[in-house]
Amino acid sequence: MAAKSRSLALPKPTDAELAILRVLWQRGPSTVREVMDELNRAHDTGYTTALKLLQIMTEKGLVRRDETTRTHVYEAARPRRSHAATARPPPAGSRLRRRHAPVGHASPRRPPCGAR
Repeated sequence: MAAKSRSLALPKPTDAELAILRVLWQRGPSTVREVMDELNRAHDTGYTTALKLLQIMTEKGLVRRDETTRTHVYEAARPRRSHAATARPPPAGSRLRRRHAPVGHASPRRPPCGAR
């Protein structure tokens, strides 16, 4: 019985997968291009990279793919609250964290001017 309960557990998404899930939770069902465009707001992401991640996430059960039209549409398989334990803020040195730092504050990777 323990094996059955383990198989129902949500796989823990990687940081890249979590970024895609956040896009899907915010936008709702989206194409690869739409997901890629949102991800590109924070950092460069290629179309094939986004596509491959979405394919892997489909295999893991993190997203569902609608194949009824030529352009496949992806949506999160479970609501955001299902992943609450994995929804952590970006790491301290990440580009996402620095991008949203308050104005006038130094980047966590750079010391203030004149400091050694």
